[in-house]
Amino acid sequence: MKLSIIILNYNVRYFLELCLKSVEAAIANIDAEIIVVDNNSEDDSCNMVRACFPEVNLIENKENLGFSKGNNVGVLQAKGEYLCILNPDTVVAEDTFVKVLEFSENQDNLGIVGCKLINGGGLFLPESKRNIPTVNVAFKKILGFSKDYYANHVDKNENGEVDILVGAFMLIKKNVYNEVGGFDEDYFMYGEDIDLSYKVLKKGYKNYYFGKAIIIHFKGESTLKDRYYARRFFGAMKIFYKKHFKKNRLFDMFVWLGIELAHTFRRIRKVKPENISEYVFVSNKENKKLASVLSKNMVLKSDIKSVNKNSEIIFDANVLTYKHIIHAISRDNVEDGLTYKILPNGSNFIIGSNNGFGKGEIKEFL
Repeated sequence: MKLSIIILNYNVRYFLELCLKSVEAAIANIDAEIIVVDNNSEDDSCNMVRACFPEVNLIENKENLGFSKGNNVGVLQAKGEYLCILNPDTVVAEDTFVKVLEFSENQDNLGIVGCKLINGGGLFLPESKRNIPTVNVAFKKILGFSKDYYANHVDKNENGEVDILVGAFMLIKKNVYNEVGGFDEDYFMYGEDIDLSYKVLKKGYKNYYFGKAIIIHFKGESTLKDRYYARRFFGAMKIFYKKHFKKNRLFDMFVWLGIELAHTFRRIRKVKPENISEYVFVSNKENKKLASVLSKNMVLKSDIKSVNKNSEIIFDANVLTYKHIIHAISRDNVEDGLTYKILPNGSNFIIGSNNGFGKGEIKEFL
């Protein structure tokens, strides 16, 4: 088998359904398998997978094992030469895996391959490609100078070697994953992708950013957004520095102090309420059931070349390819106030997330 796609899920049933439908379309011509590892979700994620995706290998953990251990559980059952660690709050294009595998097959000493991630509003996520967060780089990031934190030597639309890739999408050969010990289970949530990327580099492999493939990452939907968020994140950074950069007590004191200051003085982003002027349904036929649950008029269009400012665009995946939807959403600014939702093929809900700071939105219709 060529490819095993590992998707770790926790309480994001609707995002998972959308993700799985896009992945199924993307592996239609690949010898591949999908493994969903559920970390004891309280919603009906597992029932949905069993009912809608019977070919998926579903692993139901009896407790929340965290990101690292949960993914390692999935890898143990993987049969593919390559692994793809994929977040459930992502949407891939029909040619994503074909293009990334073709690129990977032509690289020597291959470590991890990542791709271009955009958020639900279409903006590029700079964490798609990062440098090693040395203490100097980390302190600059803490102070608001993030230039050295991100791998800006590679253009977001190009391909090239980078140090650190993001856990929302990581393609790696299974033998390399096993050689470095997989994800370090000392990390429960956050930091494990940095650690894995760094371990792969230390073994002499090369990590690559592949900017020719774009996927949507509804950033933050698959993680817990509660008062412990920042503590978990900065706690993970403490583990990383202890494992890889520990030198002496004075050094440690400055690292710990910097991380604690970043936690204490972190900015809390406020999400502005959306002011939707109208809904635009991009399809070839009307959907009266969907229109009935929306707060404003919904107009039918075949494309988004001429839409009003502050419109919410709803893409019909029963008609459009996921590749078309992803490229239509991808953009460099949000000055037009447009927001986006997707109607997954064969589903009775629309879903999306307008930014990386607030919760996503799901609207069901019967």
